[in-house]
Amino acid sequence: MKLAAIDIGSNAARLLITEVVTDGSGQTQFNKLNLVRVPLRLGFDVFDSQVISPEKEIHVLKTIKAYRALMDVYGVEHYLACATSAMRDATNAKEIIAHIKGETGVEIEVISGDEEASFIYENHIAENLDKDHSYMYIDVGGGSTELTFFNDNHLVFKESFNIGTIRLLKNQVEEKMWNEMKDFIRNKTRGFKEITCIGSGGNINKVFSMSKKKDGKPLSLDHLKDYYKELSSFTVPERMRLYSLREDRADVIVPALSIYINVMRWTDSRDIYVPKIGLADGLIHILWNKVKGAG
Repeated sequence: MKLAAIDIGSNAARLLITEVVTDGSGQTQFNKLNLVRVPLRLGFDVFDSQVISPEKEIHVLKTIKAYRALMDVYGVEHYLACATSAMRDATNAKEIIAHIKGETGVEIEVISGDEEASFIYENHIAENLDKDHSYMYIDVGGGSTELTFFNDNHLVFKESFNIGTIRLLKNQVEEKMWNEMKDFIRNKTRGFKEITCIGSGGNINKVFSMSKKKDGKPLSLDHLKDYYKELSSFTVPERMRLYSLREDRADVIVPALSIYINVMRWTDSRDIYVPKIGLADGLIHILWNKVKGAG
């Protein structure tokens, strides 16, 4: 069965098309067929003016039309489409979503930060790691950071903070917001086993690929600090040239690293695993469980 997930974030929109196969022993495999990313950068409008501009609305509509066509070509049977922080903050989100549905038939749900954290956790990556640690999922987006913490395979908390890469670029994150996040993490993780972090988001994936580490091996906190120092020393055009980064990655990668580093410091974590999963992957798992349950 072919499923699709659309994730409309503050920096980019992603379409993930996955084939779900159940083998003879009942094991389910999720095979990625295609992942398309379009840098819509909605947060640059919304975090300044609280609205999505007419120009950006056209870009969103064209993107969803293209995604709809791709889903049709691949023979996708079921899909989920969700929007996160920028759409949550946009006062004209309802009108835009209604317009998109009318033009494409695609229904977009604006999810809360709490739901976003839950959906990312649906990947269940930590269940394959050792039981000697507690685990903190850190998903860094353009508008918000979602934290999901669990111990002994039990969810302890999930929380969303309006600290994201685009908000940081626009100097819209006050010191008190950092302090609130720090105090929350320190208070809520006290007394648990040693914490290992699990990072998701395009920026940590890029840092991991730059590190040349083997899949399944973690990055250390010191590693992230080194990258932060190195990348911070260059301008955005220099980062694009030296590290072969797109502009929409070169500007947000440094603020993203600052978020991962801070969360790791506040959890006393030494390592972060980067399994290349994100909200779209979580949505596929949720959709599969729904389809299975309805079958």
